[in-house]
Amino acid sequence: MQWSRLRLAALAGGLALGAAACSPAPAEPVYPPESLTQDPQAPEPVTIPETVAGVRDEMLGYAQRGSLSGLTRMARRNPGFVSNLGGEDHREYWDLMRRIGVDPNRKLRALMELPVGVREVDGVKWYVWPDLAAKSAEDLIPEKLSFRDRKRLQDLVGEDGIAEIRAGKGYPGMRTAITEEGEWVYFVLGQDAEE
Repeated sequence: MQWSRLRLAALAGGLALGAAACSPAPAEPVYPPESLTQDPQAPEPVTIPETVAGVRDEMLGYAQRGSLSGLTRMARRNPGFVSNLGGEDHREYWDLMRRIGVDPNRKLRALMELPVGVREVDGVKWYVWPDLAAKSAEDLIPEKLSFRDRKRLQDLVGEDGIAEIRAGKGYPGMRTAITEEGEWVYFVLGQDAEE
């Protein structure tokens, strides 16, 4: 019985060697795609047009002076501007936020220090702060992001925000956008202030 096991093992080994010897060798070595052999590349920085830069600079001027009146006048010049999800008057909403300890001027200044992203809406480019808010809900899922962007997302929206993203919602945090034509579209403070 011992002999037949050894004989079968030897026979199986010989067949395996014979089969390997009969297989043709690959013509040339197989290499991974070039994208897998290169170091990750940082995305190109977004260059904003002068029209967008002018609106951004005006917003920052009011925010640096702490002028909710200036931001309100600016918001009212832009039809369809959104400052809150409840539809309240911009000035009343921002005053309320300041009274509960969320200063829109400080938040706007901090927001404008983050990288800008671009997204197209109805054929018009929108410049969105932060850049993560410019991504679609499908592209914002943490597993699809780089480690760096995943960490930034966690810092910006927290676990509750990530849970919303996983549920198929878009970016839930503070964000603002300006169209390529210079229209200020929105400045929302995000989930913390909206609740």
